[in-house]
Amino acid sequence: MATDRKSRRLPPWFKIRLATNGRFALVRNRIRSSALHTVCESASCPNQVECWNAGTATFLILGDRCTRNCGFCGVPKGRPAGIDRDEPQRVAEAVSALMLRYAVVTSVTRDDLPDGGAGIFAETIRAIRRAAPGCRVEVLIPDFQGDADALDAVLAASPDVLNHNIETVPSLYEDVRPRAGYRRSLQVLARAKERGFLTKSGLMLGLGEKQDEVRQTLVHLRDAGCDILTLGQYLQPRKDLRPVERFYHPDEFLLLEQEGRELGFRIVHAGPRVRSSYHAERYGQGNGHQ
Repeated sequence: MATDRKSRRLPPWFKIRLATNGRFALVRNRIRSSALHTVCESASCPNQVECWNAGTATFLILGDRCTRNCGFCGVPKGRPAGIDRDEPQRVAEAVSALMLRYAVVTSVTRDDLPDGGAGIFAETIRAIRRAAPGCRVEVLIPDFQGDADALDAVLAASPDVLNHNIETVPSLYEDVRPRAGYRRSLQVLARAKERGFLTKSGLMLGLGEKQDEVRQTLVHLRDAGCDILTLGQYLQPRKDLRPVERFYHPDEFLLLEQEGRELGFRIVHAGPRVRSSYHAERYGQGNGHQ
């Protein structure tokens, strides 16, 4: 069922050709004219054309340079620039101009900042609320190095969905996420859930994880109160990053989706092309902050 890494070609279920349309150009032009970044471009997301054609994009705040060096991520690494205090307002204006009903905001990891960038996240949420009052806001946050005050600062701005990705199973953390912590990520989700927020997390598959490890990680996420789960196929963004160990067949994703629902996740979205923000507007319509 699965395709191993000996084959460098993408399996046939990835071969979907999409031409760009007017909405794609609108999103691209707005992002460039506002000097904004998107994870769609920075992380070489395979769904960029589809999402931009639909008029959606995931805004990447706090610059485009990450202070960590995760083995799976295509976002550029290096020394970040300072803080752009106008960025939250520019994001909000773009959300309003694109008439978005659902906005997703994420960031590079900024371990160089005392609050990890939590203050800018909070400012961005509030700016979107002012510019587009009817728009729901999902934030995909880093772990803020376990700083509870930083997390609380984001929660104080009342995002509709608090997303933090566990990314992979614990046995791969040392290689895949060397400066992150598996239990730390679970604690981020648990704290947000304790505060009454709708929580979301996701895993990439195909990094070398074992099936029993995947199932155990899903149990841990549910124990942390995670409501929404995304499961997608890892794709190697660049040749210098971790290779794909195997490709999961769509049928395997369907089985994992069923397992997730049986474990009690409110929503499970699983498939080869699923990413954390893929079709987020469809899967983030829960009750929000309770």
